[in-house]
Amino acid sequence: MARAPNYGQERKERDRQKAAKKAEKQAAKVAAKERSKPEDKTTSETETETAE
Repeated sequence: MARAPNYGQERKERDRQKAAKKAEKQAAKVAAKERSKPEDKTTSETETETAE
């Protein structure tokens, strides 16, 4: 005999997985943005310090 479907639980699990994936993508996006900006600042600051 097949089990009775538990649609609410299945829906919550799908939503949880979707939210986790979205949060992971957002964290990667923020990390990439942070990695790119300080490098540009650090490079320009270093060039400025050596020029003085």
